Parts: sequence; C-alpha cells; structure tokens
Amino acid sequence: MEGSGTWQGLTLVSIVTWICLSSYLKLTQKVRSLVQPWVARQVVGGVPLILEIQKHQSGVLDAFFSGLSCVVSVPFYTAFLPLLFWSGHGRLARQMTLLIAFCDYLGNCIKDVVSAPRPSCPPVRRITATKDEEDNAMEYGLPSSHTLNTVCLSGYLLHYVLSSFEHEDAAIQYYGFALACLLVALIALGRIYLGMHSVVDIIAGLAIGVLTLGLWLTVNEKIDDFITSKQNVSSFWTALSFLLLFAYPTPENPTPSYEYHTAFTGVALGIVTGVQQTYSQFHHEGAPRIFSPELPVTAYIGRVVMGIPTILLVKFCSKSLAKWILPTVSNTLGIPIRSTTYIPKLKLDKGYANGKNTDETKNSVGYSQKLCDFLNQDSFDIDTGIRFVQYAGLAWSVVDLVPSMFSYFNL
Repeated sequence: MEGSGTWQGLTLVSIVTWICLSSYLKLTQKVRSLVQPWVARQVVGGVPLILEIQKHQSGVLDAFFSGLSCVVSVPFYTAFLPLLFWSGHGRLARQMTLLIAFCDYLGNCIKDVVSAPRPSCPPVRRITATKDEEDNAMEYGLPSSHTLNTVCLSGYLLHYVLSSFEHEDAAIQYYGFALACLLVALIALGRIYLGMHSVVDIIAGLAIGVLTLGLWLTVNEKIDDFITSKQNVSSFWTALSFLLLFAYPTPENPTPSYEYHTAFTGVALGIVTGVQQTYSQFHHEGAPRIFSPELPVTAYIGRVVMGIPTILLVKFCSKSLAKWILPTVSNTLGIPIRSTTYIPKLKLDKGYANGKNTDETKNSVGYSQKLCDFLNQDSFDIDTGIRFVQYAGLAWSVVDLVPSMFSYFNL
C-alpha cells in the first residue's frame, strides 16, 4: 500500500513539474519551430502521390474507404465498448478503453505540438462523408490517428485472442497477423485516398502505433492489476485526469483535438472508478460471458435494450448537472471562465468571465488569476469541464449503474 502511494505521488508530481517547466521554457513552441517546417515540406512533396492514387477514384471506393474509416474511428469504438463490457469480456473491454484513451491523448498531443497541415484541398480531393470526418479534417495532420489507433487496437486484440485461447498453431498466428496487417494497410491507403493524410502522416502513425503497442503489451497487466486492487485508484485517477487536461499542449490554432481527448479522458475515468468499485460483483474473470448458458443471446439482447437508453439518459443528466454546478462553483471560487458551446450566456457575461470581486471571493480571484496568467489564459473554458463530466458519467453508468440493473432484473 505504501509503495503504491509512493509511485502514485511521484507520478503526479512529475506531471506537475512537466507542466511548469514546459510552460516556463515554452517547449511546445520550440519543438514546433524545429519539426513543423520539415513536416510541411513533406506534406507538399507528397501531394503528387495522393493525386496519382486519387486518379483511380470511384463511387465504390469512396463508399468503401469512408465506411472503413468510420468503423475504426473513436466514436465507433465509444459506441462498441459498452456492448463489449456487457458481453462479459470485462478485461478486454477495460484494456481497449484505456488503450484508446492513451492513443487518443498521445496522437492528439503530437498533432497539436507539431501543428502540421493536412494535404491542401484543392488540388487534393478531400472526402468527408460524415460529420465526424468533417471534424477530423479540422485537426492537424501528423500523425494519422486512424492509423495509430488501428495498429494498437488490432495488435492488442490479436494478442488477447492468441494468449487467451492459447493458440500454438503457427498457421492461426500467421493468418491473424496477416489479417491485422491487411486492416492497417487498408486504413492507411484509405486515409490517403480520402485526401485526409499525406504519406508522412501515415508513416508517423505507423511508427508511433508500433511503439505504443509494444509499451502497452509490457505494462497492461500491471495497469489492470492496479485498477482492480482498490489502492487509491479513484483518487489517483481523478487527479491524473485533471492534470492531463492542463498538460495538453496548446496548438498553433484551435482544433477539435482537445475536445476529443477531454471526452475520452472522462470516459477512462468513469470506467476506472466504476470497475474498481464493482469488480468483484460484475467484472471479475468468472463473470458470465455471451453464448454461455449463464448469458444466452436473448439475455444479452435484453441487456442492450435496457442499457443503451440508460447510459444516454445518464449522459444527458450529467451534462445538465455540470452546466449548473460548474459555473456556480467557479464563480464562488473566483475562477474566470468562458463558454463557447454549452452556455451561451457565458460568451457575454463578464461577471462570470472575469470573476466577481465580492468579499467572499476576493482572495480566490487573486490565486486563480495568477494560475490563469501562468498558463497564459485569460479564463478557463467551462465547456472542458462539462464535456469531461458528462462522458465520465456515461462511462461510469456502463460499468456500475447498468450492470446493477442487469443484476436486479436477472439479466
């Protein structure tokens, strides 16, 4: 217990130290000035190859690669993971959730540090078949998140299947590896065909993905043991998630990347806190799994029918509560805030945006303003907190509230 508390404290202190040093030394800007020009030249130089690939365009290929990109997107994984949790494969679902969160954070950090452009459109033809793809096009290019995520998740899934079922047949391992490589290759080609990425983005996504997968396979069992150990898990992960919001680099221009990582960091927190509280009841290795006599398909369908509306309702309620509570708490503490999406009033309300100098908040205004000045911000975007809370609430309901309902209704 003491050893666990020591490394937890060292981890948090290290992140705080990194935040202070990187802000003081302006590391993001220095790294960007070194890397961005080279990457930008590679993107421009890669345009002829993209145009050559796009010469083979057709409606069928447009639909195929657009659909494939949706299947390996973060929103798809977010929708799929509750179904995996409810199927009884708790360990796999936990690991994939945390791996996606890690990949999303790492990939978006690198995107916003480098702030390299995507291929210019025109002359490149960019196909954005969904709203999610339109939002992706607003992000910076390097690395390709789709490629990075596909390498990590397909690689981990292959590792999990082979290790769980102890397949020693070389042919099965070979075909599994070949299938994973084929999926990665199709995703990489599709991102170029759709005009979303250049070759340098794809290569960076592949390289970072392989390194991340290797690291994850080394530490995943230790992480899972910690989550299920109940040793300061919730308090540590809450502090970690909060610090990661501040540790995120500032891009050259605003992009949706920060919003994406905020949402999935909230998801990771909700999953971790929910699992560590209910592991022995719902998420242990002996939990009923789909297709077993304890969890037939009909019961699983009942779980899905009950669970999906419940988690959506929790998400709505979490968002509503956060929109009410967070501005009130911020105003009480004298924290200057603003809102660009969720609370239109805060776009114009200078009382909230600047903090109210009442007797009760006079001192807190001073400290919070110093923090804002240190982080080079006039005010904090309250939308970040609202988004974080609503996705944390949604994820918590997936692994705690909804399984409790399953137990009550014998599902």
